Amino acid sequence: MRGEHRRRRKPVVTGWRGRAVVAVLGVGALAAGSGVIALSQSDGRVARLSSLSTPTVPTPSACADAATMPLRAALAQTLMVGVAAPTRAELTRLARLGIGGLFLHGDGMRELTDGRLTRLSKAAVPPLVSADDEGGRVQRIAATGSMRSARKQAQLRPDQVRTLARKRGEKLLRYGITMNLAPVVDLAGRNPAIGDRAYAARPDDVSRFAGAFAAGLREAGVLPTLKHFPGHGRATGDSHRGAAVTPPVASLRSSDWKPYRTLGATGTSVMMGHLTVPGLSTQGLPSSLDPVVYRALRTEVGFDGLVVTDELSEMKAVPFGLGQSLRRALGAGADLALFFAEPARVPKLLDALERDVRAGRLPEARVREAAGRVLAAKTCG
Repeated sequence: MRGEHRRRRKPVVTGWRGRAVVAVLGVGALAAGSGVIALSQSDGRVARLSSLSTPTVPTPSACADAATMPLRAALAQTLMVGVAAPTRAELTRLARLGIGGLFLHGDGMRELTDGRLTRLSKAAVPPLVSADDEGGRVQRIAATGSMRSARKQAQLRPDQVRTLARKRGEKLLRYGITMNLAPVVDLAGRNPAIGDRAYAARPDDVSRFAGAFAAGLREAGVLPTLKHFPGHGRATGDSHRGAAVTPPVASLRSSDWKPYRTLGATGTSVMMGHLTVPGLSTQGLPSSLDPVVYRALRTEVGFDGLVVTDELSEMKAVPFGLGQSLRRALGAGADLALFFAEPARVPKLLDALERDVRAGRLPEARVREAAGRVLAAKTCG
């Protein structure tokens, strides 16, 4: 997204004894697969706790039910609005609209230090507050200080990475940030858009270190996000600037998707990128708008948690205008559509989405399914 290459003006925590712990904005575990994956604190090995199971469908929060809430409220829950240095008035407007998430893509300090973000937790259905905070060249919250890149994190032990991420998550949460769009689980390749943002070239190494980072965030009460499915590290092209094409789907299945299979049941969300997959993708659609790719994530990989898109309004790999991109992304299978917009524009976007539902262009059942997953990732207090 733009925040990854240009500067601009407690969800679910999975306990290591196998119990889903809810912190700050977490209520009920994010829907996952058939078991809970735990990361050993000592050496970073991954072990399946097969005796435990997690829901296979989203669990709505105690104070909001996606099945019965007004359609406009359900639609609002599927939107993550990107803003830079939002004012109190802008935050109030977005909170009253009931948006599902807020993305901070600037590095302003005032909104972090004057409590305006933490006050969002008092909303009837608080939004997830997210940021890009991977480390290295992608860290947008200046108040939390510097953090080494993923490639340099991989020079540490997994338990050290876990501690680093926990301390980082504690700082983020202190400022009201409850979701981190990290870690990157792309495999290291020759793609300059990823570069040192990737931990390693081998899937097992990526799972070990990214899993440690995700575990540390969860311990701090921050929701981690695995990205960028179906895999940007070995792709040709940069989705910020235009089309990006991955290796053939058979190659992704045997390598790039392994970290998602390993880590996707650990209380994470997944970011869907804007990529074309030979042998899988629908012609003319990036993965973020393609039902076939969402189906692969849900069925082949087995991920049943929250899926957020990469940024939809300005990344050049998205060939449609914002209104059509939102409709297509939600219809394809996204739960939370991320985009940059002035807060004053959001009501009109909701109007358009309501019209899409009424006209049958966007199935209402899909909207409520998406809203249910968003609600499952947070609580009302």
